[in-house]
Amino acid sequence: MMMYYLVVVTVVYLSIIDKLSGRSIELPQYKIVYSESDFEVRLYPECSWMSALVTLPTNSFQNSTKQGFHRLYQYIHGANLNSTKIPISAPILTTIIINNNVNSSVQGLDYYVRLYLSTKYDKATPKPLQDLNLKLNKWKSHCIAIRKFSGFAEDDNIDKEVESLKNSLNKSHQVLTMVDNKNSSSSGSNSYTIAQYNSSHHHSGITGRLNEVWINVVSGFTAQGCPFYQEE
Repeated sequence: MMMYYLVVVTVVYLSIIDKLSGRSIELPQYKIVYSESDFEVRLYPECSWMSALVTLPTNSFQNSTKQGFHRLYQYIHGANLNSTKIPISAPILTTIIINNNVNSSVQGLDYYVRLYLSTKYDKATPKPLQDLNLKLNKWKSHCIAIRKFSGFAEDDNIDKEVESLKNSLNKSHQVLTMVDNKNSSSSGSNSYTIAQYNSSHHHSGITGRLNEVWINVVSGFTAQGCPFYQEE
């Protein structure tokens, strides 16, 4: 069995609840289908994300997330063909893709920063202005393995959190046969991730911040309702 490793660094530049205005921030719905002490598996329905590709020579997760979010911020504040103001949502995802070129000793990284779009935009999604270089991604229903951690998601700690989730999955007998430890694909690339549900300036103590590592479940957990999933 295989699991395509997708670490979606859910760098959340916003709070789940906006305490200043008192309004709730929308999140994608999900159902928990499996849980252990240090991770859980969630089933997400079909959902839409606006995506910003960021390629930087520094290979910095933090800098790439800031750059991608800046473009998404412009989009939701009217930089679209309808000049529509779109409510902020959570989480903001940063997907890190490792490109392994067999003809090169250099390992490249691509970053996709994503903003969740409310279901009310499913039939008529405002198109971003062309110079923002954004793309609409429609995800099929699939399961995601999740690990939570506190503090800030930063360049010097995200790899450790990703490895912790992989180790937990490998130690779990039920999940073991569903993980592809080689983490490879026919295109020669693989990916990994991390998460936060607070604004970058939210400082209510280290333990008051929520982050998550996401890894896509490709196959397995069919008895719990997880469909076979292939990353597009």
